[in-house]
Amino acid sequence: MDTKIEHTTTSRQNKLKQKIVSPALEDEKNRRVIGPKLEMTDGVLIPNKNNNSIFNAWRFTFFFAIFLLAYLIIFVPDPYRQIVLVVIQGLPVTFQVTVFSIIGALFIGLFVGLGSVSKNRFINMLAGVYVEFIRGIPLLVQLIFIYYALGRLLQIEGMLAATIALSICFGAYMGEIVRAGIQAVPKGQMEAAIALGLSRSQAFRYVIIPQTVKVILPAIGNEFISMLKDSSLVSTIALSDILRKGREYISRTFLSLETMLVVALIYLVITLMLSRLVAILEERLHKNG
Repeated sequence: MDTKIEHTTTSRQNKLKQKIVSPALEDEKNRRVIGPKLEMTDGVLIPNKNNNSIFNAWRFTFFFAIFLLAYLIIFVPDPYRQIVLVVIQGLPVTFQVTVFSIIGALFIGLFVGLGSVSKNRFINMLAGVYVEFIRGIPLLVQLIFIYYALGRLLQIEGMLAATIALSICFGAYMGEIVRAGIQAVPKGQMEAAIALGLSRSQAFRYVIIPQTVKVILPAIGNEFISMLKDSSLVSTIALSDILRKGREYISRTFLSLETMLVVALIYLVITLMLSRLVAILEERLHKNG
């Protein structure tokens, strides 16, 4: 008799546990069944001092690239010294395209990000279509289309075409960064601003956007580095950037291995330096709260 009562009590307890099981536990259980979600990115690794493995890998790679480039210039001056002198002539164009494009991408990304969180369905859908449409087309295709296809209708110079293409392409990614930054701000901030008498637009301007900028600055720095690497595609429209200077040198001397080695090392040093600057900015933002 006691055994039957105990069995009945245990059965009721199990049913009760199944009814009141936490959704968080269910989600955790589903994650274990499905497995961890993998997210890949073409961005660089940000070498924070808190992450010893990444920071040590950054230091090793950076100093190795510097040492190898210096060794080639000093001990093998013919032809590496001449190659470096030619290739670095493309640095101003590379940085000019990157800086102009990141400014354009920021303006586009701001409007796209605001449109993505807009309560207006038409604006929200328009922003979503822009993001999906642009992200689905390779940057090289957009660059060639703007320079050559639209060039038949409009007289577009190489620098302008490169800036427009990079701005439009990275504006879609920047819009997603802005959207994520806005959604990272607690909803109570907007409610408090409206309660104080601010309109929705004023709340965005004076309360939400300043906090969003602080959140997305590291991501913007990462996009700047990615844009600098992708700016090498502008060599296809005859802009004299780093890669274009290297290709011109190859056409004269046929030293493709030596030239591409120098080009790769210069890009590597620049991107590693910028990634560390982004890490320092992120550390200071985290330190200042």
